[in-house]
Amino acid sequence: MEPKFRIGDSKVLESRETVDGKMIRRRREAPDGHRFTTYERIEMPPLTVLKRSGNKEIFDRDKLLLAVRRSVGKFFNSELEVEEVVNKASDILYSYGTDQITSKQIGEAVLDVLAKVNEVAYVRFASVFREFKTLDDFEKILKEQQAKKG
Repeated sequence: MEPKFRIGDSKVLESRETVDGKMIRRRREAPDGHRFTTYERIEMPPLTVLKRSGNKEIFDRDKLLLAVRRSVGKFFNSELEVEEVVNKASDILYSYGTDQITSKQIGEAVLDVLAKVNEVAYVRFASVFREFKTLDDFEKILKEQQAKKG
């Protein structure tokens, strides 16, 4: 639904940093009384993604957010938790210090984050990302996760 006003016409009711300090959350009110939330984040330099097919495209954080939301979003209590997973995965990707990454590195970064925050989401994402074909694939990843827990 398209708003009938511009964001500049709204007034800020409250501003907060997110838990990880990477974004500012602003609660706003439109002239008609409608309330909504906006998020501000630092814009990073573009990364180029080398796809499995050999094609290249610009890293799209929103595309990653959509993929994570679609595949494991139901395992989280809020959209903010999904945002934090994507923020942490993006931080990992930028920490490589290069302007080109692979799609495999993106998936592995998401898995690294999910392994720490939600085991079920981790297994679900791994099953799609690593294209599990058999129950043995699931058993292997479950054993790996249990071994890491000690």
